[in-house]
Amino acid sequence: MYLLALGLLATPTTAVPPHLKGSAKMKPFLIAGVAALGVTTCACSGSSPAAQPNHTVTVTARPSASRVSAPSPSPTSTPPAANCLTKGLTAAVGSPQGYAGGLQIPIVFENLGSAPCSLYGYPGVAQAGGTPITNIGQPSTENPATPRRLVTLPRGGFASAMLRIANSANYPAATCKPVQATWLAVIPPNEKTALKISFGSTACAGNVKLLSVTTVQQGSAG
Repeated sequence: MYLLALGLLATPTTAVPPHLKGSAKMKPFLIAGVAALGVTTCACSGSSPAAQPNHTVTVTARPSASRVSAPSPSPTSTPPAANCLTKGLTAAVGSPQGYAGGLQIPIVFENLGSAPCSLYGYPGVAQAGGTPITNIGQPSTENPATPRRLVTLPRGGFASAMLRIANSANYPAATCKPVQATWLAVIPPNEKTALKISFGSTACAGNVKLLSVTTVQQGSAG
């Protein structure tokens, strides 16, 4: 390439008239020089750079600390207390209150056992009297005024149900067959043996149903 450039420089050019001086005399030489440089530059730019080797980089993403969750503890549940047995309870009546048509009175259970126990549902109640003590008339019916709920009694704890005793005088004597009762026989929910509570009332020995009772609730208020 350099020989080509020198050749271009050595090629005779048109004679410069004597009257041209200075830059006018140098113009053909500058044109030839620029052309030579252009050829040289083009020749140099034709070479391509050496190929670079390819490298594969594998990046493994680490889980973010916010995504790592600690194992949740296994849920634990406390088993329900065993059913209260008749032998582990006492029963008593609260303060009677009148209502239209009769009398209502709380029946209160107390847990005398050494461990908690539970009551659920309706107790059974009957008027009773005589010797030995015998039930009189019809047992209680279920009063749905309160929902069923499991009531747990700790040692010394209380639960209660509300008993209603209709006035026997509201019924004809021939239908009621009134008899004086001196006891209430109370069977705790899901038991078969009754607790005896001293309580005087007039019972019906016939088919009249005087008694209704709610489900047991927490506390002693019925």
